[in-house]
Formats: sequence, C-alpha cells, structure tokens
Amino acid sequence: MDSDVRAFADCGPGHLLSDLGPLQDPQGDYIELHRKRHGYRHDHFERKRKRKLGKSTRDPKKPRRSTLGIKGKMFAKKRYAEKALMKKTLNMHEESSSRRKADDDVSEGAVPAYLLDRETTTRAKVLSNSIKQKRKEKAGKWEVPLPKVRPVAEDEMFKVVKSGKRKTKQWKRMVTKATFVGPGFTRKPPKYERFIRPSGLRFNKAHVTHPELKCTFNLEIIGVKKNPNGQMYTSLGVLTKGTVIEVNVSELGLVTPAGKVVWGKYAQVTNDPENDGCVNAVLLV
Repeated sequence: MDSDVRAFADCGPGHLLSDLGPLQDPQGDYIELHRKRHGYRHDHFERKRKRKLGKSTRDPKKPRRSTLGIKGKMFAKKRYAEKALMKKTLNMHEESSSRRKADDDVSEGAVPAYLLDRETTTRAKVLSNSIKQKRKEKAGKWEVPLPKVRPVAEDEMFKVVKSGKRKTKQWKRMVTKATFVGPGFTRKPPKYERFIRPSGLRFNKAHVTHPELKCTFNLEIIGVKKNPNGQMYTSLGVLTKGTVIEVNVSELGLVTPAGKVVWGKYAQVTNDPENDGCVNAVLLV
C-alpha cells in the first residue's frame, strides 16, 4: 500500500490512478501480514486440532449456536448427562493413583518447622483386578436384551366398558394385554372394579431362555418388576414386550458365590404375549 501511494506521489499531474495498476484492498490479507510479522498464536495449532475434532463429535442436527431457549436447555442437559456418565465410567475403571489425606497418626521423631503446617498425603492403592471385575459386572448388571421398546398407548391397552342400566357410565376399562395377577387373586365386586383383567389373558408361567446355557425352561412367574410403559401398568401386572418379570428359578439349581440357592431372578419379556398366547423371556444374568 505504501509503495503504491509513493508511486502516485512521484508521478506527474497527467497520470491517472489506472496507470498504476489495481491498488491493494485496504481490508486485504491483514491476517497473513500480521502472521508474517509476529508469527502464530502460541495455541493456534492446538485450537485448530480441537476444532476439527469437535466437528465430528458435535451433533449435526443440533448446532451449538442455533439452539436457543428451552431447546438449548434441553440439549445442554442431555449433553451434560452423557458427559457425566462417561466421566463416571472412566473414573470407575481407571487405575487410581490419586492422593488422599493421610490418617492423623502420631509420627515418631521431630518434624522440621517448615513441615508443621503441611498436610501429609498418601497415594491411593491400585485397585485389584478382582475388585475392578466386580465393579464392571455391577455396572452391567441391569443391561437388558431389549433396551428400547415401542410405547403402548392407553387406547390400545384399554377398552372402554359401558356399565349401568342406561349404558352411560363409561368409567370401567378392560385390559386387552396379557396380565399376571398372582395365585391368591380375587376380583373386586363389580361396583368397585375399575380395571377388568380377563381370565383368558392371565398368565402364571413363562418360557425363560438362559442366554449362557442356551436352554429354555417353563418357569413360574413370581411378579412383575417393571413395565416400561409406566407405573400403572406395572401395578396392574400387564405383560408387554420389554417388561421385566421375576421368575422362580429354584428348579434350575443356581447358587450364589456364598453357596445359597437362588430362588428368584429377573427376566425380560421378548414377545407380544397377547398375540402369541404364551410368554417368552430371556433371563438376566
């Protein structure tokens, strides 16, 4: 820029700016010029590397700059939960070499003056392989064969039963899915019965497959632990795909490490019992 201005000043009055050629754009390559004079920032390449990595890990559907308002809060909450879970898992399985405060034991001998106000620390012991293995088993204890199932709406689950003399009272519901009610179940009087569970759709046994033995056993159902569609379906004992049930495994002869016989274990339903006429499940081991 300076050379162009100097050349224009040297030329006579008859010369035009077009004779000097195109002048340099005042908003031109100032970044490159600054880098030639002073060099790069001290963390330029590290920031460039991290920016490149962040593009692959960031969700393309939810760019960071455009998520505003409640959507941004929901997205940030989801990302925070994922990061916290990942950090917790890493901390659980890594070999710890952190420092912790030592017990206040009286040490023998005199302590120098410059060490009187210093807290003594001790290194945490490295976790043994057996403890780490137990932690891994405990972390993966509740992994189920079907982590995601199709939600069942109330219109599909219940059928409206019109009762009363004039057929105007529509407060009764009939359950259209398979259910478990227990051995000592008796129905309430019709006046107080809110949900009707047909006897033809009640099941008290399930075909349970042991994933390691590759064998299937016909076991009695003890109870319904959790229905993924909600607490109301769990309390009603509704058996849909993905429901976790408790079955009686005493005849399998399973024992704990302490030598006690296992009486009940959880299993997950893997079929639609109302369509198949039977309950198929996989044992959670």
